[in-house]
Amino acid sequence: MRDLAALERLKLRYGAGLAARRLRLLRRLGRTRLTSAAAVQRLHEALCFLRAYPDDAAVDAQVERMRARFAQRADLRAHREALRATGIAGTTHWFPYFWPTARWAVARWPALLRFDRSDTEAAANLLKALPLLASPLEAAAIKAHRLDGFAAIDRLRGKQTDAAFVVRRVAALPASEPVREAIYDAINPSCHLLPGGAADRMTPSRTLDRLQVAPAYRTLSFAPGRADLRAELQRPPHAFRCLPPRAGARVLDLARRALAVRQRDLDAFAWGNERDVWWVDDFDGRAYALIGMQPARRAPVAAIYGSLYLQNGVPVGYGQSDHVGRACALSFNLFDTFRGAEASQVLARLLAALHAVFGAASFSVEPYQLGQDNDEGIASGAWWFWFKHGFAPRDAEALKAVRAEQQSQARDPARRSSADTLRRLARWHLFFELDPARPTPLPPLADLGLRAAERLAALGDDRDAALARCVRQAQRFCGLRSERHLSTGGRDAWCQWAPLLALLPDLPRWPRAERQAVCSVIAAKAAPSEREFVLRLAAHARLRRALFGQAP
Repeated sequence: MRDLAALERLKLRYGAGLAARRLRLLRRLGRTRLTSAAAVQRLHEALCFLRAYPDDAAVDAQVERMRARFAQRADLRAHREALRATGIAGTTHWFPYFWPTARWAVARWPALLRFDRSDTEAAANLLKALPLLASPLEAAAIKAHRLDGFAAIDRLRGKQTDAAFVVRRVAALPASEPVREAIYDAINPSCHLLPGGAADRMTPSRTLDRLQVAPAYRTLSFAPGRADLRAELQRPPHAFRCLPPRAGARVLDLARRALAVRQRDLDAFAWGNERDVWWVDDFDGRAYALIGMQPARRAPVAAIYGSLYLQNGVPVGYGQSDHVGRACALSFNLFDTFRGAEASQVLARLLAALHAVFGAASFSVEPYQLGQDNDEGIASGAWWFWFKHGFAPRDAEALKAVRAEQQSQARDPARRSSADTLRRLARWHLFFELDPARPTPLPPLADLGLRAAERLAALGDDRDAALARCVRQAQRFCGLRSERHLSTGGRDAWCQWAPLLALLPDLPRWPRAERQAVCSVIAAKAAPSEREFVLRLAAHARLRRALFGQAP
């Protein structure tokens, strides 16, 4: 245990002589049988950190050997049950996966995904859904025998696992994908994903999952302090590119795996689009994967991108960015293993990546990320993390509350904000502007949605006819003569945007070039990548001003 503690004390320290010292400790720990589950997990976290931040080739190779053999360690096997749901290789994962993630898991590991039989609520939900999953004869027999949900599935599933049977039955329903998703989500089963799989298709683990990249070695200790966001935004990443679909699929798969073993899920990954994956090469082994959504699952106005942060190919965090022109709403999450090292720099370079790829210049953080209805955000002091990086509220009441808290802290430097204070501060969005003299208003998407709904309702009770009328009118105003050349996605984009355009009474009087540019914005919404949509909307100052009140 002394070797493990010594290795942990070196975590943030790099430099002359430390690589050799670290290597000696690693070699001894590779031969040591640890006596507790907690110690096994501590060693695992140290290896994960060192794979992301190795000192040199020798340390990197030793870490790789230990990670590759970790599932076979005697101490891990002895404490396997205690290490359940930790994401460590050789252990069972647990989570109530989203519908697309459950389908993804069944497609890859059908024999290893199973329902958590202690989930009594899911058992009751399964019984309610049974008429959709079984024939009438089977459903009647199960009702007559008063079987519970799991027992009923056991009578139907044959040699399949219960999870594989239900996922496949829901997928086979003669319904649209959103309806299938709603049915599965209503069941909401918790799942176990057992370790195993073919050599090239092992189940996910935090231990082994990474991209193969040329390593960058670290020679300087991590230093405290915060990055200068404004300066970093002026320093572009080394390069960025849209990945070919096959490479995009590999990155998307890694993103799904990274969350699947951490009891998390994200729509932008679950419904990710391998044709819309932007790879941003930064510096010092850092990279960002920005993953767009499948065209059928895109939001009507915002372009939503999931982001995976990588260090030497190892996932170190994830988030989401919602783009409306130059405005970007952020979420940012660094995985526990990598906190305390360079969270500030990872955030700063993420903003630089979003600025380089999408032209984002106005960033906001919603109240949930700051702690509203989010105990984790309160416990971590998320509000101060963003505020100390230069994000600030705009609301007058919010600014007054901030000043009062800062004055209290000035009187008592040892004082820490209470949970109640943090919840009060988390009621408002925080903003960061590349150009503080030209703040961008928060796009009022929810208000626009309600106004569009009212507009459609005013056109009559036949909603489909009202929508078709809106589409025809919007296309006529914008100069689109025919839909014949439009793809299915292009028609869907017009259906989403037509009610919004109906809110612009002066649209027919816009210059012809600006109306034609609206057509280009809508067409880009259905393109393989939404990046072009973001850039075209950002370039259409009149449309942004009319819809969102944003300055050019």
